[in-house]
Amino acid sequence: MHRHWLFKTEPDAFSWNDLENSPKKTTMWDGVRNYQARNLLRDHIRVGDRVLFYHSSVSPPKVVGTARVVMDGYPDPTQFDPKSKYFDPKSDPDNPRWFVVDIRMEKPLKTPVTLPELRGAKTLTEMKLLKKGNRLSVLPVSAKEWKAILSMGGL
Repeated sequence: MHRHWLFKTEPDAFSWNDLENSPKKTTMWDGVRNYQARNLLRDHIRVGDRVLFYHSSVSPPKVVGTARVVMDGYPDPTQFDPKSKYFDPKSDPDNPRWFVVDIRMEKPLKTPVTLPELRGAKTLTEMKLLKKGNRLSVLPVSAKEWKAILSMGGL
């Protein structure tokens, strides 16, 4: 059974359009440097899982489309690259600290669903994204939440 997730990204770093323009509309979801999010990428997110693509650090933040996981977690190569802004000198290739998954674009929402709209939806009151203090860049989404957000976005 496939799971659902929300991946946050700052559009000036990597946007929905960047994903659309990536080869095969696919990208490695790199640069995650939080242990809880890393554990999700490494241990729980699997090929076939679905992703809500969420633009953060914009006004208003919003879900803009869906993607699918096409590669299970593997070591983030940027952690070993001294030229990368995600380089981690303490990461060991024999025991990598950071992980990535690959995702492929599916569909844009007909209408992006904004954070205020998410907050106003009675069916989403338990959504992790909406809980105080939850700032992870990778979050689980229930099947009920997934369906509600797609409906709100016109899919």
